[in-house]
Amino acid sequence: MSNFKIPVGVSGRHVHVTREHLDILYGKGYQLRPMKELSQPGQYAAHETVDLVTEKGTFKNVRILGPERKKSQVEVALTDAIKLGINPPVRDSGDLTGSPGVTLVGPQGSVKLEEGVIIAWRHIHMTPADAEKFGLKDKDFVRVRSGGDRAVVFENVLVRVHEEFKLEMHIDTDEGNAAMLKTGDLVEILK
Repeated sequence: MSNFKIPVGVSGRHVHVTREHLDILYGKGYQLRPMKELSQPGQYAAHETVDLVTEKGTFKNVRILGPERKKSQVEVALTDAIKLGINPPVRDSGDLTGSPGVTLVGPQGSVKLEEGVIIAWRHIHMTPADAEKFGLKDKDFVRVRSGGDRAVVFENVLVRVHEEFKLEMHIDTDEGNAAMLKTGDLVEILK
């Protein structure tokens, strides 16, 4: 596994919405407008944004990522959570049970999520062929080393395997800043 380099994607705060919530936030039948394709096939940053509101803080113009999801979800970094005055768990995408909520405010309406705010578990997307090559399987955990002046070793990096994935490690802005990593930089998987 040594010297196996993979690219990094650094994710800022963002929102995934359901069809029902998009209807409320932007109007019945509204369609997200792709602005920029993301690294994972079929995923995109939309032109549309919402405000995130709690009793203690607000973030304006938070990007919606498409396509629509089965459950609305908000992914933030710990620094964002502190500003919002909430304490979200570190979770795999979609694992929202018991997480704090937030109010999403769009141009046509607002939605109060009772739960749905998480700090995304750092993870690596890979295809089954990648997983076989590296001797890994879905839901394995690995260590990943960055280089440079602020080199770190990320522990407990979740491996996610799917035929449609593109090989890339995803971290949030706090993790990226701590290691001085930006999208496109290379890191090394350690077993």
